[in-house]
Amino acid sequence: MGARFAGAAAAALLVLALGGAAVPSVPLPPTRPTAPAVLGADVSYPQCGAPSPPAGVAFGVVGLNHGISTTTNPCLGAELAWAAGTTGETAQPKVQLYVNTADPAAPAPAKLPAGWPTSGTTPYGACAGQANPACAWQFGWVLTDEDVAQRLAPAAQAAGLPAAASDYVWWLDVEAANTWQADTTQNRAVLEGMAASLAAHGARVGIYSTAKQWGRIVGGTPSTSPLAALPEWLPGATTAIGAESLCARPPLTPRGRIVLTQYLSAVDGDYSCRD
Repeated sequence: MGARFAGAAAAALLVLALGGAAVPSVPLPPTRPTAPAVLGADVSYPQCGAPSPPAGVAFGVVGLNHGISTTTNPCLGAELAWAAGTTGETAQPKVQLYVNTADPAAPAPAKLPAGWPTSGTTPYGACAGQANPACAWQFGWVLTDEDVAQRLAPAAQAAGLPAAASDYVWWLDVEAANTWQADTTQNRAVLEGMAASLAAHGARVGIYSTAKQWGRIVGGTPSTSPLAALPEWLPGATTAIGAESLCARPPLTPRGRIVLTQYLSAVDGDYSCRD
């Protein structure tokens, strides 16, 4: 029996017991989330036209890229301004960012992609221009530096917002739709390089992925990896109530913690697990 039906039945019995006297109704506690104002939304280049970013949401997550890690969202400044105008009614920061990730360097005899690093000292050793974890880590570091300097800074300044990476939460968007290699250690090294670069900028870093995609792309995450214990944002729900239930899922990494979940809509919605 549903709670609302049971409550109505109990109230009816109480009326009969009192000889038909009116009894003031007691509203049932609402099921979370209670209203759109406590939810967030995430937008990127698909929302440069329509549908428009929603009004009245509590926070916004904005994609810096145009679907590929080395590109720029053409309406980034306008979407940052939209996020800054959200209500801020949750523990989530009003303006958050997500960036596409990828590992485009297939091993020899494949040709290395343009811009693949040829030098650098990394936790995996020296990079010497090969498709290996050392150069993958360096690629991730450089990629994120470019996101900060070439994408965030000019767009934020145009929107009248802070341009420092440290002013935002950054989510590493790890999806199978982007280019990855069979070597999961090399893939993981890209993400570790990105996380290290953002940490060097003083930014807060998190992971966006599903368990299936994370396992396919990254494999097991060592507890010593800098990706372990990061906050996590999980997709996969179709309603706000379903997104709330994702908060109880196992994390993607050792000591990870799920702080945000996503549900599909005309513009994707987001639920804060911290409220």
